[in-house]
Amino acid sequence: MDPVDHRIVELLLRDGRAPYTELAPAVGLSVSATKRRVDRLVRDQVIRGFIAVVDPQVLGWNTHAMVQLFTNGTVPFPRMRDDLAALPEIVEAFTVSGAADAMLRVVAEDVVHLERVISRLRGLPYVQQTDTTMLLSSLVRNPVVAR
Repeated sequence: MDPVDHRIVELLLRDGRAPYTELAPAVGLSVSATKRRVDRLVRDQVIRGFIAVVDPQVLGWNTHAMVQLFTNGTVPFPRMRDDLAALPEIVEAFTVSGAADAMLRVVAEDVVHLERVISRLRGLPYVQQTDTTMLLSSLVRNPVVAR
């Protein structure tokens, strides 16, 4: 990636629907050259897709939590990934260093909904325990920025 590619990514992070006619002058290329660059970035999986970012609160999902997942150590990674991806309340999941095996960011409608999610997690055959921390307010939220 060169500086022009970085600038294209930066602009698309701000507005994934920005038309090529706006991107092109901002990066100093023609519209067709800009489109070719974006197509290449998508093909090379630098850009993995374009999504709508929806505010969970608008949907009425106001409860946020981080859930540490502790397993018995025998779960194949693809199985855990597929099991966690099947729960729409899990908006991010990470393997981590330390005592826990995974860290999950969960969004739910309310505490009762969150409890149901945690119960489903605890029902997975390889889960030994969970540890949940409620998130109160967001201090900083930045998109990933190309540098």
